[in-house]
Amino acid sequence: MPTYVLTDKCKGCMECVKICPSDIMHIDAGQGRAYNIEPSMCWECYACVKACPEAAIEVRGYADFAPLGHLVMPTRTTDRIDWKIRMRSGEIKEFTFPIRTTPWGSIRAPQDSPEPAAETVSSELLAYEPDYLAVEALPTLPKKAAGS
Repeated sequence: MPTYVLTDKCKGCMECVKICPSDIMHIDAGQGRAYNIEPSMCWECYACVKACPEAAIEVRGYADFAPLGHLVMPTRTTDRIDWKIRMRSGEIKEFTFPIRTTPWGSIRAPQDSPEPAAETVSSELLAYEPDYLAVEALPTLPKKAAGS
């Protein structure tokens, strides 16, 4: 669902431009408002939606879940994004996702972490799992017996 900017709400604060990982949010020099220069290249991370203090960025729903006549409305609060999706039938679906609440720069950088053990290179685990997930071990599938 690519993003688009409601220019009547946008104040040109550049928060979406600064946070967009695919560098597709730009400020129109004439209007001083943000816009998505290449919607087809949107990563759909919605970082811009989360960062926008004016709630000026919305998303276009795909036809497989939001057919013609739908409405997708993200609403940002201080600690979460609430998504309200109105289906063509009038049915409303609502979802809530938290926004990062740790201060910027407070997460340890990878280079500040201890050197991983040599045997971890051949492991399917990501670096420092399950420590960062705060679990003793990750769930695994049982191995099939030979000939099964």
